Amino acid sequence: MKALSLKLIGAMALMTLAGCQTAYYGAMEKIGIDKRDILVDRVENVRDSQKDSQEEFQTAYQRLVVLTDFDGGDFEDVYDQLNSDYQSSKKAADRVTQKIDDVEDVADDLFDEWEDELSQYSNEKLRRTSEAKLKATQRQFSQLLRSMHQAEAKMAPVLATLNDNVLYLKHNLNASAISAIKGEFASLKTDISGLINEMSEAIEESDAFIATLKQ
Repeated sequence: MKALSLKLIGAMALMTLAGCQTAYYGAMEKIGIDKRDILVDRVENVRDSQKDSQEEFQTAYQRLVVLTDFDGGDFEDVYDQLNSDYQSSKKAADRVTQKIDDVEDVADDLFDEWEDELSQYSNEKLRRTSEAKLKATQRQFSQLLRSMHQAEAKMAPVLATLNDNVLYLKHNLNASAISAIKGEFASLKTDISGLINEMSEAIEESDAFIATLKQ
């Protein structure tokens, strides 16, 4: 009985969510904004979030360069600065993930609507042209999504390693602690550099997709 109740609650929540989404699309259409416009806006949001995330990871990278050459000073300040970089990078990464989820939601709805409306054509030539455009847009979106997820996937291990170093410094605020993790720093710098390049590729894919939808 309990399992059935949980399933019922889950189903009701999904229906409520679907209803809210439908109402949202309806309200937006009334002011001249359709799903295509919403998708463009959300892809732009992902792109902008990725740029913000790039900047945060770049700051962390520069901090690691400084720490690699650290030869004395206030160790607590060193920890505070690196911890701040980690927290900012994590928040930026979480925003990227949420924005990607938002893009997937509206893209699925747009493509479903587009597919359904193909059956409404009376002109076969126009229907075939629209279908071809749909498939081309879906292929380009799939490539964009892969690029987004590839960059997103690289964030987790970088953040995990960065967190390890932050935790180690937290409990070992001395010169030997920094010396002990210099090897980790070198590897982490390489990972962050790779992540930044991956994000640049995803941002370029976003710009290309936005340009296609705006044509």
